[in-house]
Amino acid sequence: MAAGRVGRIKLGSQGLEVSAQGLGCLGMAGFYGPPKPEQDMIALIQHAVHSGVTFLDTSDFYGPFTNEILLGKALKGGVRERVELATKFGIINADGKREVCGDPAYVRASCEASLKRLQLDCIDLYYQHRIDTRVPIEVTIGELKKLVEEGKIKYIGLSEASASTIRRAHAVHPITAVELEWSLWARDAEEEIIPTCRELGIGIVAYSPLGRGFFTSGHKTFENLSNDDFRKSLPRFQPENLEHNKIVFERVNEMATRKGCTPSQLALAWVHHQGKDVCPIPGTTKIENFNQNIGALSVKLTPEEMAELESFASGDGVKGDRYEDGFATWKTSETPSPSSWKDA
Repeated sequence: MAAGRVGRIKLGSQGLEVSAQGLGCLGMAGFYGPPKPEQDMIALIQHAVHSGVTFLDTSDFYGPFTNEILLGKALKGGVRERVELATKFGIINADGKREVCGDPAYVRASCEASLKRLQLDCIDLYYQHRIDTRVPIEVTIGELKKLVEEGKIKYIGLSEASASTIRRAHAVHPITAVELEWSLWARDAEEEIIPTCRELGIGIVAYSPLGRGFFTSGHKTFENLSNDDFRKSLPRFQPENLEHNKIVFERVNEMATRKGCTPSQLALAWVHHQGKDVCPIPGTTKIENFNQNIGALSVKLTPEEMAELESFASGDGVKGDRYEDGFATWKTSETPSPSSWKDA
């Protein structure tokens, strides 16, 4: 598909322009089973860029570190100039335990390390991957602001941040994008977070817009997961919940058949229809799936079809939380006041 078919959107109010659909790179580094062959993933990334999907999303946590190294290799040979690259900091594995850190010294060290792994002089969009509830958000954003002034990053983003955290951060330095989980069956951000972003002119990046693969082939996706697949720990995919949730997929699949598209294209089109300030970043490790995802941009939905789709997963249509207990999300992202900070 020609690059022009993908289209471009403005993300946020500070000047960042990205492809209307991005590419999430998490699965390339593992998490959904073993890491994939490096040359295959480089070929996929370069195919994406040539197809017009130039907004690439990674994190130092993916691997950890190996996904950024992969992106660094894939962006050689003139590819970098065509790409809007987003990476993240803030989640660390300490002795097998996941921790979140927003300390200024850690922010700076993480940025420097990511630049080296990516083989870049500047990161286009740098997210705080999760919010450190021990450090005032003003302190973390203050350090990111310095990195912008030094030319090491262009734009600042937040991931899984509450509305109040977003407001406080935006008051220190304009936030360009908030990354959050948004799909037909993950809509908890619609009540307060998304309206806050729109009020402040902040772009919205929707991760897992296909429900971590659920809207690709429903419960069949999860019948033969490897033991190291991250999804095996998620409540929504436990057998007792999946048996109920598969009804949602069956309804989406029926509607997709009527419209002459795949269920994943239909679910992805629903996210695209949320507005021109929304960029979904479906992840994949296969070129054929990537090509199918691009096809979602051609699926048109009427208001009546949007409402019908939403009805499938409304109320108690979905069972199980997005994450297991203890995993940081926007619901647990409040930070102390700046006056409480040890260095204030």
